[in-house]
Amino acid sequence: MNKRTGIVPWLLAAMMVLFGVNGATGAEADTQAATMAAPTIVIDKTEINNGGTIKVSGQAPAGKPVFLEVWAADHTVRANRFDSEVDKETGKRPYIFYITEAMPSYYKTFVPKELQPKIDAAKKEGKKWSYSALLKELGADAAYNVPAKAGIERYQSTLMASVVGSRGDLLPTMDEKENRKRSMQLVKARFQSIDKVVAATVEVKPDGSYTADIKIREGLAPGKYKIVAVVDKKVKSEAATFENKIAFPIVYLENAGTSLNIFYPFVLSLVVAIFGVLMGAGGGFIMNPLLLALFPALPHTIVAGTVTPTVLFSQGSGIYNYSKIKFINWKLGSGIGCAMLLGGFIGPKLTEMITLDQFKFAFGWILIVLAILMLWQTTPGYLARNKKEQSILKEFKKRAEEAAKGKK
Repeated sequence: MNKRTGIVPWLLAAMMVLFGVNGATGAEADTQAATMAAPTIVIDKTEINNGGTIKVSGQAPAGKPVFLEVWAADHTVRANRFDSEVDKETGKRPYIFYITEAMPSYYKTFVPKELQPKIDAAKKEGKKWSYSALLKELGADAAYNVPAKAGIERYQSTLMASVVGSRGDLLPTMDEKENRKRSMQLVKARFQSIDKVVAATVEVKPDGSYTADIKIREGLAPGKYKIVAVVDKKVKSEAATFENKIAFPIVYLENAGTSLNIFYPFVLSLVVAIFGVLMGAGGGFIMNPLLLALFPALPHTIVAGTVTPTVLFSQGSGIYNYSKIKFINWKLGSGIGCAMLLGGFIGPKLTEMITLDQFKFAFGWILIVLAILMLWQTTPGYLARNKKEQSILKEFKKRAEEAAKGKK
């Protein structure tokens, strides 16, 4: 008998034994999960006012880590991400735009306290941290469920299309595994900070009993929130529900996914409008960076979109008053207006395809350049060389004095 031929049966037998063991192990794991008792969950209150602390306790199978998945059940928000990073395998930029309207306005996973060092290690990576890698490192993959079910649309764009803010062509629906992967990227894009999506507050005792303090920060959506205790992918508790209440002057901004005291932006806008109209800008270029700095919970896309129409109020009154003293040149204004009309189509789409950091970087440099130009144009040397501007300033002063005398 040929030695090579004779060894084949032995190899086949070894493979059957190997796969048989693996199959048995997988079946055993499924059986163990199926027979494992589901954890219980109890919360100390069912209502909070604009944030607060919920004390959670319960009983889980002994020796198992417990994870708590918490989310806003009544309100969802938009989350989007433009993938333009170079693919490590192909070396090409995909230019794919991902977007969902079904992201919970609040979503967070609470893990055992002893995992805090791993969270701290992820924070050291700065903005390069990966949400999927962090969940895997914490062993909290099984507790990631709600955002994974959100329907995601994806569009194939191009370099030129992305420059003018086009989403591109709609691509086929992703399978469950790919949708889950992309949803993790959208969670990071929406919430950005590790502290907003993960916290180590769960204490688990050897007998399986656990406790945790769930801190719900101020400025979140009103309505029902749900908490589920998760031990394994197939072993989780029933959902415990509590309600977050808010009252005027705190209002909820639906598309921003946050609540705030409306009096603060009102006073800010009043001051900005006075100086903005004085400079002929309506105040939009001042409001934008101030809102982003003072209200960091507001997405930059919402700030840009909200400031644009609100400027019409100050611009409308400004147009009326400037026309009374005949400071408006309608020929020049019409030419500028046509260019702005074209830019108004490109800007909104382009805004949602860039990150907050890119938005701040571009906006910051624009303000710096404008500030330098305006400062340079007020220097004595510039004014001395520009007699035309001097005559304009004199005419402006003359009309202002005449208008003041007319009021008296």
